[in-house]
Amino acid sequence: MSERRGWPTLPSDDWVDTLDTVHLWTQVIGKIRMVQSPWINHSWGVTLYVSPRGLRTSLVPYDSEGFEWEFDFVEHHVDLTTTRGHHRTIPLVPMTVAAFYAMVLDAMEAVGMPVTIDPTPNEIADAIPFPDDTVHVAYQPDHIHAWWRAILQSARVFTRFRAGYWGKASPVHFFWGGFDLAVTRFSGRTAPPHAGGMPNFPDDVAREAYSHEVTSAGFWPATRVAPTPIFYAYAYPTPDGFAEAVVNPPEAFWLAELGEFALPYDAVATADDPDAYLMSFLETTHAAAADLAGWDRAQLECNFPNGPDWWQTRPSRR
Repeated sequence: MSERRGWPTLPSDDWVDTLDTVHLWTQVIGKIRMVQSPWINHSWGVTLYVSPRGLRTSLVPYDSEGFEWEFDFVEHHVDLTTTRGHHRTIPLVPMTVAAFYAMVLDAMEAVGMPVTIDPTPNEIADAIPFPDDTVHVAYQPDHIHAWWRAILQSARVFTRFRAGYWGKASPVHFFWGGFDLAVTRFSGRTAPPHAGGMPNFPDDVAREAYSHEVTSAGFWPATRVAPTPIFYAYAYPTPDGFAEAVVNPPEAFWLAELGEFALPYDAVATADDPDAYLMSFLETTHAAAADLAGWDRAQLECNFPNGPDWWQTRPSRR
């Protein structure tokens, strides 16, 4: 796959089968982290993180020890490492979700850390339980490597965007339920209860996730129904007038069916300065939502910490 300034060209016309398979594989690993970790607000304790080779859980507790799973999308395997010195590797090749699920649980058993997870995928309509899924089997290494390179670049820019916020903000993390990389800013004010209703996703978890006002942005690769990879930006609750706000860059548009702004990935990857192009989308969509909702931006935002005197730009504390 070709790249421009590190941003890969994505094979969005024929990579959906691989994305569907890897989406389900990440759910298996993500659910293991979820059942072994203490709950952290807004589901932050269940996410995965972009790593130098793919995606990883970070250290997950197990009794007085711990473990980590990491997808390696450079050499294409998934690795289990424990604090007891055990290591297991599963090659990433075309295989059913059922086979992957069995091998992952077997690996946990083999290192003396057996786990049990809910085998039903989350946030997927008509989901097939992991042990029964012999439908999803595709794995094209070049396709998933390109996808990982895209989220790697996105995470770098998202992190710079996050650094410009003094208020509460999420890590830059990967939600295996929706298969998207995301970063979220909070106003500090509570929000109306979320309506819930997402497929295979508990309503109480959705309501806790959106218990406070947010603006959120992320990268979402594609599905069979919507094959165009996009960056997205939304606010909860959606302030009046947000759909009509003027945002940058010019390729950004309002996606009415989802209630969010979208920016095609290709518009960023082919820009003369992809980082600046994406940053303009993140900044202008946040500013539009925050202004319309009356956020105290002077107290919540700051300049990037790029120099020794950055701390002087932080807002005074009341």
